[in-house]
Amino acid sequence: MQYLMLIYVEESRWGTMSEAERARGSAEYMAYTSAIQDTKHWVGGNRLAPTTSTTVVRVRDGKTTKTHGPYAETREQLGGYYLIEAKDLDEACAIAARCPGARHGTIEVRPVSPLTV
Repeated sequence: MQYLMLIYVEESRWGTMSEAERARGSAEYMAYTSAIQDTKHWVGGNRLAPTTSTTVVRVRDGKTTKTHGPYAETREQLGGYYLIEAKDLDEACAIAARCPGARHGTIEVRPVSPLTV
């Protein structure tokens, strides 16, 4: 079964980190990604651009509006995601617990319901 791991972090922390801390964090994510690729749990994933580059689109009464900036002001922002394959929720949560973001942010694990067309 596939699960989406949504990684929520305090986006502002990145700007307060030293170059060495950012390099160490990037290396931890690369090692984590390699580990879940090696175990065949990895399906895909990406880091997201900062929320300052966000555009929110809404259609109300047939009228489309676009707003720049994040959808909501929150303490943690969606910073990236992994799409993984796991036998069940327990295994997916164990994989999520090893993610570097789990130590300083929040990992939301959500089952994927495939579209049937």
